[in-house]
Amino acid sequence: MPFFFRRKFMFLALALCLPSLHAQSLQQLATSTDEGRQQRLIDGAKKEGSLLFYTTTPTEYANLLIEPFEKKYGIKVNIWRARSELILQRVMNEAQAGKGVADVVASIAPPMEALHRENLLQEVVSPHHKELIPTAVPAHRQWASTLQYVFVQAYNTSKVSKEELPKTYQDLLAPKWKGRLAIEGSDHEWVTAVAKDMGEPNGTRFFNELAGGNGLSVRSGHPLLTNLVASGEVPLALTVYQYSAEQAKKKGSPIDWFVIEPAITIADAMGVMKKAPHPHAALLFYDYMLSPEAQRILAKIGYYATNTKVEPPIKNIKLKVLDAASLLDEQEKSFSRFEGILRLNR
Repeated sequence: MPFFFRRKFMFLALALCLPSLHAQSLQQLATSTDEGRQQRLIDGAKKEGSLLFYTTTPTEYANLLIEPFEKKYGIKVNIWRARSELILQRVMNEAQAGKGVADVVASIAPPMEALHRENLLQEVVSPHHKELIPTAVPAHRQWASTLQYVFVQAYNTSKVSKEELPKTYQDLLAPKWKGRLAIEGSDHEWVTAVAKDMGEPNGTRFFNELAGGNGLSVRSGHPLLTNLVASGEVPLALTVYQYSAEQAKKKGSPIDWFVIEPAITIADAMGVMKKAPHPHAALLFYDYMLSPEAQRILAKIGYYATNTKVEPPIKNIKLKVLDAASLLDEQEKSFSRFEGILRLNR
């Protein structure tokens, strides 16, 4: 074979091997546990210079987390922020096109579990895993929960008195709640969890009676629903995130929250892409987000951080952590139940 063609063949062979070499390198970086791991990540990240982070976290809060990281390591974190379903769609489209674009992805846990099943996420062994709550890291270790969204019930204190608050879900069937209740339009997981706790037939019957009798105003977006409670347009909302209601309360809005126990929680999770263009920076950022440093920032915002070294914002309330794999497996049935209930609204 002439030298020119041999050289061309060698370059082609090397190009074909690059993805596997990258994967091997990232695999070694992500699962190493020796003392030199942190310094290797820092040195490599400084050479890479930046990373791309897909997240559902509101930009103002994401910036609070990112700025200390950028200042500490000199690594630029570029953000693309969207709702969880849009993030999942974008990552899947990029994967089908053979593109490695995002380095780190964060979303609620079911879409992250879907990415795991598509073999798009990298297993990571982080020194901070041992500090997290038991449910934060699944056995496959391809994502980890940075925080838990805690569903609570929120009410406008000018429209609803504390004395009339429902103590059980059955209390919501009382005629006085007709036209006064709202729910976020994507919270089928919460409905399914509550229905299961009641026993499937009884739970489905309860929600059918609630929607058919008193009605459920459906609003899109948890921030919007919180604002509508604060403004008085919605007297009582069934699915508001605790941190959001607490923030509005601290700002002086006529809003407060309570829980019909157990409080349902769903994980917000983070993972490193297998084809991360900036593997050192991605892993360094992953570790940082699970560290007490970043987790304290999450707690200060009001989130329920998963690092046990950080004091939780909710105490003495029974929590029920939803399993991401089960949520994904039962998604179609859960959606169908939710849509059927909402069709009964009067």
